[in-house]
Order: sequence, then structure tokens, then C-alpha cells
Amino acid sequence: MVDTGKNQKNPKRPLIFYYAVTLLILMLLNWLFFPALMQRRVTEVGYDEFTTMLDEGRVQTVAYDQTESQIVFEATDEDGNTAVYKTGIFPDPDLYERLDDADVKFAAEIPTQTSPLLTILVSYALPIIIIIAFGQWMSKKMMKSMGGNAMSFGKSGAKIYAETETGKTFADVAGQDEAKEALTEIVDFLHNPGKYAGIGAKLPKGALLVGPPGTGKTLLAKAVAGEAHVPFFSISGSEFVEMFVGMGAAKVRDLFKQASEKAPCIVFIDEIDTIGKKRDGGGLGGNDEREQTLNQLLTEMDGFDGTKGVVILAATNRPESLDPALLRPGRFDRRIPVQLPDLQGRIAILKVHAKDVIMSGHIDFNSIARATSGASGADLANIINEAALRAVRMGRRAVEQADLEESVETVIAGAQRKNAVLSAREKEIVAYHEIGHALVAAKQSNSAPVTKITIVPRTSGALGYTMQVDEGEHYLMSKEELANKVATLTGGRAAEELIFGSVTTGASNDIEQATKLARAMITRYGMSRSFDMVALETVQNQYLGGDTSLACSAETAAKIDEEVVQTVKTAHEKAIGILQENMEALHRLAHYLLEKETITGEEFMELLEKSQS
Repeated sequence: MVDTGKNQKNPKRPLIFYYAVTLLILMLLNWLFFPALMQRRVTEVGYDEFTTMLDEGRVQTVAYDQTESQIVFEATDEDGNTAVYKTGIFPDPDLYERLDDADVKFAAEIPTQTSPLLTILVSYALPIIIIIAFGQWMSKKMMKSMGGNAMSFGKSGAKIYAETETGKTFADVAGQDEAKEALTEIVDFLHNPGKYAGIGAKLPKGALLVGPPGTGKTLLAKAVAGEAHVPFFSISGSEFVEMFVGMGAAKVRDLFKQASEKAPCIVFIDEIDTIGKKRDGGGLGGNDEREQTLNQLLTEMDGFDGTKGVVILAATNRPESLDPALLRPGRFDRRIPVQLPDLQGRIAILKVHAKDVIMSGHIDFNSIARATSGASGADLANIINEAALRAVRMGRRAVEQADLEESVETVIAGAQRKNAVLSAREKEIVAYHEIGHALVAAKQSNSAPVTKITIVPRTSGALGYTMQVDEGEHYLMSKEELANKVATLTGGRAAEELIFGSVTTGASNDIEQATKLARAMITRYGMSRSFDMVALETVQNQYLGGDTSLACSAETAAKIDEEVVQTVKTAHEKAIGILQENMEALHRLAHYLLEKETITGEEFMELLEKSQS
């Protein structure tokens, strides 16, 4: 589609364009405005008064203005000052002789009179003022385009909330009981400093909130300020990073200066890893802008008096990247983990967010919490919101259990692709694939029960999926459980091989997960006899995906690859064996799934028991 230009933004004009406009304005002023302004001030008098001045010898110069048909003359006033006058033409044949007798000069040009001050103002001062004003305007515009303001250099730019403006308390934070307990002491100190001073205890200068994204680190900081009823300074670590050298350090100084003036107060620095990274000698002598900012932060944290009641809270997803000098006692005295919530925590979070949503009937938050293992607080809030949106789409005034269950699937696998049309053969392959997963999972011990099977395509790209939900929360997994999980992942491909005699691309995600899990068993969990309890892989950024890197020789890496292949191959053969033993159940369940498209775990288990009886 060709843009007609209506909605197209004007391209940025070059700087010379603005200078040309300024020059044009000055030329027009010089041509039109300045001459009119500088025109002399002329006093109009009668002809008799003119003759009186002439007789008294006060007229000095006379000129005849043909355009206006008038006489313009210079004469001295009563105070002896020269002024300019004009008068109309009167029939007077003796005028020339009288002028000659009085020694009056006949001027070739019309006499002009201008104030020296006005001349200086118009000729010099006004153009200079215009140029300076234009320069100031251009400077502000350029600074704005660069993301700053020339008058705000060195200002922290922190958002300052009054005592009651955060609007958050510990009641708004659920599923983080340990973190709240650790922060309650800071709140109590700000309320009752004398209780701690009496025994000689000092207020912790700083607390570092560490955890994955979406777990509520920023919310906890606001809740601390809301509970303590003190001013709350909030700033992101990225706001300290400037393109001008020294500006980041100046912002740090300004922030702590403001905090000292508002004490007692809480200063919250979000994403502190932006400026708090380890100093590694990079840049010119290791003295780049980021490092200067960090050095200033360290100095300020050492410099302010802890008894004033200024508490520094910081949040990060990457604690391993922070400089050790930042983490020592006396700066950040406490490291508070804000982990993903457990089962009870997820239930509590769901209830907190559900308070603002109209619910109908009996809502089983326990089943929703069990289905969302590994979800953060932000994910759970999104699930509640998605359920409310679905209820509105369905034309209901309240959220039901089905809305919550569907929203879990939407968040995990994406929304249903209603316009996706699969061929009959593709649907059949997907049905056997998903039943293969479910059947292998059901026939193994120490495996999570199947709760739902569907062959409805989702927006995530999945053509179907099998949902398994553990009965309770598991913190440890045995070698047998992990091996069973790998076998379950290979069950879909195994069913395709047995029924259709070929393989498809539908198992790509299964293959990826199975390989990743098998490798972790060998390199990280020490579940291999060949390598015993040797760590062959290190985890980096555990809160941001957990990237891994091998820490072994090339020969060892080759052996690891061989063992990973063997582990997955063994699990694959196990899955094929289970499906061969239950071939009748596989066919019956697959045809039933083809007919219904979506079945529950209860329906699946009933049909499986009937097939075996």
C-alpha cells in the first residue's frame, strides 16, 4: 500500500534551514520595521509659528517635502535644543527673501532626527537578542531530542512519592512471606528507632531484592514505604546512564542529597545491575562513565549517616553480575530472595488479584494454582485478567471457573486458532501424537497425572498438547522421575512411528525438551555413572532463563553427547514398548479424541480402564 503522505510525519529539517529563516526575518525587519521605527519624531506647527521662529532667528535648516506638500525645518526650541518641525505651505511670495536674510540653509534632504539610544537598540541590540533567543530555542530542542534538558544536568530525575502516595502495603503482597518478614524489621526501625538505638543496633543501610522477573520486587519496595509512612524515592538504574561523562555520578550525588534532606525515607533503585556491574578494567583505563557512576554510588552509601533513617532498597535479576564492593556489609547488608511462589503462595496471589474482579459460584483456586507451577506473581495476575476478559467476551457479568481454566491455557499455550483448518490426516496424526504422550505418562509410575488432552491448534504454534498437573508441590525429582519424563516426551513421536510408519515435524518441541532434560541429568545433576558427581556445566543468569555453558574438555564434551543420545534413545525405546503393549487403547483413545477434539483427564482414564478390561 502506497502512503499518500497524509499520515506521514514531516522529515527533520537541517539546521541551515532554521538559520535561513532567521536571516530572512532579520532582513524583513530591516526593510519594513526598523525604518519606520527609526523615522524621526516631527512636531507639526502652524505657519505663523514658523514665521515667528524665522523672525527670531531660531530656524537653522529648511527643506521642501514635495511628497507631502509641506515644509520641514530644524529649529531650536525654547530650551535651546534642536528639534524638527513641519508646517503646511502658505502663499507667501516673500518667503525666499526672508529665509535668505535669516541665513537659513536650504537642505537637499528632509531633515531627520533619531534618538542615539534608539539607534543603538534597533541597529545592534535587537538583532543580537533575536540571534541569542534563536540559539537558546535550538539548544533546548536539540537537548530534548537527545533525551535530556540542558538545565537538568546532574538532576537525579527520581520519582518522589509522598508518605501515603505509594498506595501499597504488605497486605497487597502475597506469596512472599519470607521476604516480608525480612523487610518488616526495617519498617519497625523507621517507626521506632529508639528501641534499636537503646541496645546499640544500627539500621541496615541497604537491602537487595533478588529474584526472577515478575515476582514482586518493586511491589515489595513500595509496600515497605507504604508501611513505614515515609517518602519514597524511585529510580531505575538505566536513568543514571548518560551520554555525557560525569552526568551519572552527578545524578547519584543529587539523589542522595535529596534523600538526606527528606530523611527518614526509602530510596529504591530498580535494575541496579545496569550501573552495578563488576569492574573488569574495560574502557580507557577502566574509568568509563558506568564505572564512575558505580564509584560514586559506593562513596555515597559509605558517606551518609545510617542513624538518619535513609534506607536503600535495590532490585535485580542478575545478582551474580554485581560488583563485590556493592554487596559487602555496610552497603547492602541484606540479600532478600524473592522467589517464584509455591502452591500456597500462588493460591494467595490469585485471591489477592481476584478481590478486584467479580467472581461467580465456587471458584477452585487450588486447581488453578496446581496447574500453574513455576508461574510468577505477574503471570498469575495476567491469568486473572485474561479470565475477566474472556467473561466479558462471553457476555457474562462474572468470572467462572471455566474462564480461569481457559486463561491458564491461554497464558501457557496461547489462544485457540479458530481459523486454523487441518486436513483429516493431519488431525489424525496430531490425535495419535497427543494420545501417545498421555498413554506413556499414564503407564509409568512416578509420573504426573494427565488432566487435559486437546488437538485444537493454539497461537503459540502447537497443534495440540497434553497437560499434566502434579497433585502437590515437588521440590526434588529423582532420576527415575526424570527418565519417565523424557520417555513421556518421546511418546508422541513413538506413536507416529508405530501407526503411520513415518515421522513428522510435530515433535520438534518434544525433542528439544527431551534433549535438554537428558543433558541436565548428566552435566548438572550427576545422574550418570560415567561422570559420577562432577559438574560439567555451569548455569548463568539463573533468574533469566538459566543459560548454561560447558566446563570440560572437547573429549569429555563428545562423551557427554554420546551419553545424552543414549539416554534419549533408551527413553524412546521404552515409550515404543509401552505403546505396543497398549495398542488397542491407543486406537480407541485416538479416535475418541478425534471426535471430541478436547477430553479431560477423567475421560481419558475411564476409556483407558475400559480398554484394559
